[in-house]
Amino acid sequence: MSNAVNITTQSWDEEVVQSTIPVMVDFWAAWCGPCKMIAPTIEELAGEYEGQLKVCKLNTDENPEIASQNQIMGIPSLLFFKEGKLVDKIVGAASKKQFKEKIDSILSK
Repeated sequence: MSNAVNITTQSWDEEVVQSTIPVMVDFWAAWCGPCKMIAPTIEELAGEYEGQLKVCKLNTDENPEIASQNQIMGIPSLLFFKEGKLVDKIVGAASKKQFKEKIDSILSK
């Protein structure tokens, strides 16, 4: 079962902008090797931070307008939102440790 929420242009405002907890959005595409490489880690983080952090996945090929609005130039890109506002990002594949450090710093603010 997936812990991450698959979102689209239609669900963006509800899932990200209006979220009452911080949100991490994984911008990815089916053809992206590094995206596939970090996908299991993203799922693990979604489970580990359940209730504290909402983890969402957005397919950039299917939702180009949201990718464009967020100036996604390369994928994978992970954007972190708090109270509907972009607070941080990681571009490219990173280790689980790097993701956790970023998440923990956002949750502690």
